[in-house]
Amino acid sequence: MRVFQIEGEWGMDNLKVSQRQQPQAGPGQVLVRMSASSLNFRDLVVPERGYGSYTGSLPLIPVSDGVGVVCDIGPGVRRVAVGERVCPTYFQNWVGGEPNLERLTQSLGGPLDGTMTDVMCLSEQGVVKVPDYLTDTEAASLPCAALTAWSALTSGSTVKVGDHVLIQGCGGVALFAVQFARLLGAHITVITSSDERMERVRQLGADAVINYRAVPEWAKATRDITLGRGYDLIVELGGEKTLPQSLRCIRPGGTIAMIGILSGSSMSASLGLIITRGVRLQGVTVGHRDGFEAMIRAMDQHQVKPVVDRTFGFEELKAAMAYLKSGAQFGKVCIAH
Repeated sequence: MRVFQIEGEWGMDNLKVSQRQQPQAGPGQVLVRMSASSLNFRDLVVPERGYGSYTGSLPLIPVSDGVGVVCDIGPGVRRVAVGERVCPTYFQNWVGGEPNLERLTQSLGGPLDGTMTDVMCLSEQGVVKVPDYLTDTEAASLPCAALTAWSALTSGSTVKVGDHVLIQGCGGVALFAVQFARLLGAHITVITSSDERMERVRQLGADAVINYRAVPEWAKATRDITLGRGYDLIVELGGEKTLPQSLRCIRPGGTIAMIGILSGSSMSASLGLIITRGVRLQGVTVGHRDGFEAMIRAMDQHQVKPVVDRTFGFEELKAAMAYLKSGAQFGKVCIAH
C-alpha cells in the first residue's frame, strides 16, 4: 500500500512517498481505508523530531487527523461494522477519564504511525463514527482541532449561556472554538490580524472582533465589550506574547485555556495577577474519545460545518505543509487520498 513516511533520517527532506505491506486486522482491530487527512501545526514539527523521544522512531507515517471507511474487522469487534465511516482518535489509549502518561503518549502521527497511508490498522476502541452530513475533508478535520476547542469550552471550563469568551486568531482550533461557543450561547470576541479575517469570523458567529495589528493593546479594547467585568474564558493560542494581555482581561475566577504557543513558549507574564484574581490556567491537550463522541452528537444536532480552506492531493503533502506554515489559510488544510 502507498504511504508517506519519514525514513532514514529526521527532516522534511526525508519525508517521502513509499510502499508498505497492507496490515491485517487482529482480534479487536479494524482496518480503515483512508479517504482524507487534515493538517495541524504539530505536523510541521514532527518531521524535524521537534518533540524529542515522544516523536517516535523511523520510519514514521506522519499526520494525526483523518477519516476513512472500515474495510475489514477482526474477531470480537462490536463497536463498528464494515462500510461505516470513522475518524481515528488522536490519543489511541484515552477513552475517557483523567489524563495520565500512558494515555497522553500514544498519539497518531508520532509516536504511532499516522493517517498518510492507504489503510490503517487500529483498535476498535480508537475510532469514532462520523455523521453523513460531513464531507470527508470536513470529517478529517475533527480529531485534533475540533476536539481541542470542544474540550476547552466544555471540560476545563464549562461555558454557559451569556458567558463572555475571547478567542485568539483564526486558525483551525480558533474557528472551531467560535462555532462551539456560538452553539453554547456565549458572547464571542475574536482577535485577529486583518480586516478581511475580521469580516469572515463575524459571519461565522463572532459578536466582536479586534484587529490586534491595528490595536496592539487589545486587552484595553476589550473592557467596553465586557463592561469592565472581564472574560469568563479565554482560548489562549498565542502563548508568550499574548498571555500577559490575557491575564489583564480575564475576570477574577475566570479560566485561561492554554492551547497554543504560536508566539513563543516562555512564561513572561505577571504571576501576581494569577494569584490575586484567582485565575485558573488550564492546559488543554486535545481530549478523550468520550468527549469526541459528545462533540459529534452536538455537531450533528446543530449541523455544524467545519471550515475547510484548501484541499491538496495525497502526493502534495509537502506543498500542503508549506501552505499551512505560511499562515495564509482561513480554516483547515486538508489532503484527499
